[in-house]
Amino acid sequence: MLVRNLWLDVAPTQVLTLIAPPEEGGLPPGAPMPGYASSQVLESRIPRFSRGDIIYASSGWEDYSVIDGKGYWDATKVSPGVSPNLAVGALGITGMVAYFGVTEVAKPRPGETFVVSAAAGGVGSVAAQVAKVLGLRVIGIAGGKEKCEWLLTEAGVDGAIDHRGGNVASRLDELCPKGIDIFFDNVGGAVLDLALERLRPHGRIVLCGTTARYRQTTSAPGPLNYWQLIMVNGRMEGLLGRDYFDRFPEAIAALKGWLDSGQIKAKEDVVVGLENAPAALGRLLSGENLGKQLVKIADPSP
Repeated sequence: MLVRNLWLDVAPTQVLTLIAPPEEGGLPPGAPMPGYASSQVLESRIPRFSRGDIIYASSGWEDYSVIDGKGYWDATKVSPGVSPNLAVGALGITGMVAYFGVTEVAKPRPGETFVVSAAAGGVGSVAAQVAKVLGLRVIGIAGGKEKCEWLLTEAGVDGAIDHRGGNVASRLDELCPKGIDIFFDNVGGAVLDLALERLRPHGRIVLCGTTARYRQTTSAPGPLNYWQLIMVNGRMEGLLGRDYFDRFPEAIAALKGWLDSGQIKAKEDVVVGLENAPAALGRLLSGENLGKQLVKIADPSP
């Protein structure tokens, strides 16, 4: 298919493509950055897609791409009524990971205490709100007063911790006096150890991302407090969105319903222009973004 890329999904894992040498799967010099995008089909030799279709697919940081519809998961049509930006944000892999991480991996029960790191980012902001919809007490950890304010006033969490401006350990003790039932981890590192220390009996940790380690050039030690899982009969499990590919329509329907009703808000940090995509990735890696980091290239043609 020949496609016109409309919106780019900017993800922290893309930096790994830049760090790795080409012989180990890294990006060769001169090649476009790979990534997911919402795109409009201009010409198709794939029977299930036609000219004019808006799709969510593996593409690249370029205006136009020729793609085969394959990738981490196959290309899909964007459902009617879903805007191209939502297709790469709250209703794209970002939303899918958050939805299934909360509903399937965490296996929440109403009233439990749910803590999420990078809570004002793409995945974290959706995960926090899904947890609230399901009746959990939600504490978000984020960097900066603006992000914490958004979490409290817009996302509706029960408490917010600014990891840049305070003592995270003491704030966790204050906001989670009885401990943590579920920790949705997007960061890893020291924050994961703090959550392990406070895990309640039969607590669960969802491992979604390790942004604290993506740019480290030397090997870092693993969790220091993993033994706590033994002491509380806890569980720590990794999460891959592709495991739920066949169930994406289920998640999209649930999330869209909550978005339409106002129970969930899709927070987006939008950078306009393909030439600004590298800066958008920089914003994401430095923690400047509030919400899902996106790049808008173009509007669909009529």
